Amino acid sequence: VFQLMEKAECYFTNGTEEVRYVQTYLYNRQQILMFDSDVGHLVGFTPFGERLAKRLNSDPVLMESERTSVDWLCRHNYEGFIPFSVERR
Repeated sequence: VFQLMEKAECYFTNGTEEVRYVQTYLYNRQQILMFDSDVGHLVGFTPFGERLAKRLNSDPVLMESERTSVDWLCRHNYEGFIPFSVERR
């Protein structure tokens, strides 16, 4: 049995002043690829992940979507998360 998993996380500092988007790809519990909005491109952690990152980083449409995900995914959904995260005590 083989398992491929994708995990996306948004990190908020001071509300929406500093937002960081991290997307991680795991294959059989091993991290193979990661996108960090602070870095701005995909980084591979295995030989396969490095080849995949090189190929995906050369796609301008995909990279533009990844780089703008901070705005259309994280900041857009922030208002819905406030009652469950910030105001909860």
